[in-house]
Amino acid sequence: MDRTRRLAVSLALNAGLVVVQVVFGVMAHSTGLLADAGHNLTDVGALALSLVAVQFALRPPSAARSYGNHRATILAALANAVLIAAVTVLIVVESIHRLGHPQPVRAGIVMAVASLGLLVNGGAALLLRDGSGDLNMRSALLHMVGDALASLAVVLAAAVLLFAPSATWLDPASALVVAAIIVYQASGVFRGSVAVLLQSTPSDVDLAELTATMAAVSGVGEVHDLHVWSLSSEMRVLSAHMVLTGHPTLEEAQRIGDRVKASIARPFSISHSTLELECERCNDDDDPCRMEVVAPAPKSARLH
Repeated sequence: MDRTRRLAVSLALNAGLVVVQVVFGVMAHSTGLLADAGHNLTDVGALALSLVAVQFALRPPSAARSYGNHRATILAALANAVLIAAVTVLIVVESIHRLGHPQPVRAGIVMAVASLGLLVNGGAALLLRDGSGDLNMRSALLHMVGDALASLAVVLAAAVLLFAPSATWLDPASALVVAAIIVYQASGVFRGSVAVLLQSTPSDVDLAELTATMAAVSGVGEVHDLHVWSLSSEMRVLSAHMVLTGHPTLEEAQRIGDRVKASIARPFSISHSTLELECERCNDDDDPCRMEVVAPAPKSARLH
C-alpha cells in the first residue's frame, strides 16, 4: 500500500473516531475524552494536509518551480506542528478549569470509548510506519502515536475512577498528560521543518567528511563554497566549487566532476549536485566564492 492510501485509510479511521469521542465525551462529562477527541480532530486535519502535500509533491518541476514541489511536505509538517500547539493550549485551559470545578465522570463510557481510540490510533500508527524518514509522514505518524498514548492515559484514569469515583481530578489530569504528549510531538517536527526551510545542513552530514571525500577524487585539488541542504526529508542537493589540478581539458574536467558526484551520491544521500569547476583559485581569500548580496541593476539598465 502506497503512502497516499495509507494516509487516506488513517484519515477515514480518525474522522469516525472523532464523532464517537465527541458524542460519548459529552454524555460522560469527560474532559479527558473530549481532549482526546480534540486531538483526533487535529489529526483529521493533519492527515488531510499530509495527503494533499504528498499529491502536490508528486507534480513534475515547472518553469515557475524548477526544483519541483518537494517543499510542500515540509510546509505540511510545519503546519501540523502549529496546529498541534494550538489544540494544546485549548486542552490545558479547559483542564485547569475542570480541576477547579470538578464534575462527576461516567468512567465506564470513558473507558470503553478511550479503548476504542487506543485501538484505532495504534492501528493507524502501524499503518503509517514506513521507516522512510519523510518528515511529513513522520509528523502524521507522531500524531497517531501521540493519540494512542493519550487514549491510554484516559483509559488508565477511567479505570481508577471505576473504583474511586470521587477522584474526579484524574480526568482533567489525564487531559494534561495528553497535552504534554502533544507538546513533545510538536517540538521535534517543528524544529525539523524549520531546519529544512532555513536550508540548514542536514544533521547527519559531516561537512568535513564530505569535503574530504570530494577532494580525494583524482584530479581534485581543492573544494570550497560547499553547500548542502534539503528540499524535503528525502531529497538533498549540493553545490560546490572545485579547483582541478593539471589544467584538464573540458572533457577531462567533466569526467572528474562525474566521479565526484558518484562518490558522494549514495554515502551522503545527495540527490542532485551542481559543481563549478575551476582551473585555479580566484585569489588567496579563505573563500574566494563566498556569497554576497548583489543589488539588482536599475530596470532601465536591464532594458539596454
